[in-house]
Amino acid sequence: MTALRQDAGTPGAVIYRGVSLEGGETADLLVVDGRIDEVGTGLSRAGAAAVDADGLVALPGLVDLHTHLREPGYEASETILTGSRAAAAGGYTAVFAMPNTSPVADTAGVVEQELSLGEAAGYVTVQPIGAVTVGQKGERLAELGAMASSRAHVRVFSDDGFCVSDPLIMRRALEYVKAFDGVIAQHAQDPRLTESAQMNEGAVSAELGLAGWPAVAEESIIARDVLLAQHVGSRLHVCHLSTAGSVDIIRWAKARGIQVTAEVTPHHLLLTEELVRDYDARFKVNPPLRRDEDVLAVRAGLADGTIDIVATDHAPHPDEAKSCEWHAAANGMVGLESALRVVQQAMVDTGMLDWADVARVMSRTPARIGRLDGHGRPLAAGEAAEFTLYDPSVSAVFSSDDLRGRSRNSPYLGRELPGRIVWTVHRGVPTVADGVLAEAGVPA
Repeated sequence: MTALRQDAGTPGAVIYRGVSLEGGETADLLVVDGRIDEVGTGLSRAGAAAVDADGLVALPGLVDLHTHLREPGYEASETILTGSRAAAAGGYTAVFAMPNTSPVADTAGVVEQELSLGEAAGYVTVQPIGAVTVGQKGERLAELGAMASSRAHVRVFSDDGFCVSDPLIMRRALEYVKAFDGVIAQHAQDPRLTESAQMNEGAVSAELGLAGWPAVAEESIIARDVLLAQHVGSRLHVCHLSTAGSVDIIRWAKARGIQVTAEVTPHHLLLTEELVRDYDARFKVNPPLRRDEDVLAVRAGLADGTIDIVATDHAPHPDEAKSCEWHAAANGMVGLESALRVVQQAMVDTGMLDWADVARVMSRTPARIGRLDGHGRPLAAGEAAEFTLYDPSVSAVFSSDDLRGRSRNSPYLGRELPGRIVWTVHRGVPTVADGVLAEAGVPA
């Protein structure tokens, strides 16, 4: 670990000096026993270690509502340990793990296993997401109540990777989770409209001769589901929204008071379908990269609050799943290590968000949607010491050295990105210290 690593039974005091808080004011953070003991200027404490954090932006620890950790079953792509390391390197202190594992996380036993593995890894809080349907097959509801009442305390349910396309199953799921304030996170993709789809449907797909994934396949499911959520009076969350039309539907639904939230990925904020022209499978993702007009629309939707959060959809794959012909390649990109840097480039450096907004869309709101206690809280005295210190003034070419997970399928390799994660602090202990990932996590 780092020089600031303390025995879990006798943690010391650390003062992070000169951080820039969300509002722009400069302050010191005094951390004692895993909590923020004091926020102010010129702080001191006998025996405290001091960290020069002058000019670093202090954010609540980032929270990702959409991460694929692959364990159990697909450890060649990622494990809970390696994915947790990637998350810490990206400034995250909590991630929600999607259920497309083997076995699928559709029972209390599997989600409790994931929770225990996350606690053992120690880099971040790993909160399991339960499947909506048994085996993610869309045929009958999974053990939603058992997962909710388990030690994992599941509140988010999703068949991500598959759409809950049956409207009756979706209605029943929305009704069921109301009993314990749960939320259904929908992968909005009409399966019939996207059969054999390889990229966004439009002029580029026609030119390349690739089967298209039409925007209406996403938008029609979102339109149906917001009406179901209104009818039932339940919470709906839309995963990886990617089209201008989807933004319009969410905006309409919110204006009617429907309980819907939505996420956008970093790659849909920055990358477009033009990157498919070279058939580099790093850019193959579901939903696909869209048009320039869609990128501008989702940026505007995030800026005006129509889209609630940024979520990575971190989707690791082994090299052989991407180093092949486009048609055979797997969908997905890794994104935990690069997310904050991409958001700075797409949203902060363009003036569309400030750092208080970043704290909202990458920490506070995802924690609130997932009902995750102890995360996303303001950096104030008495709060848990879960925060990230970030240097927005530097830039560097993103390389494989920046990746801390098991897979290398990043779309940003070779691209210059701003910013650097300097410190990530989880439960009061640095998991990243002066830019270096700790050798071990933080004991539960």
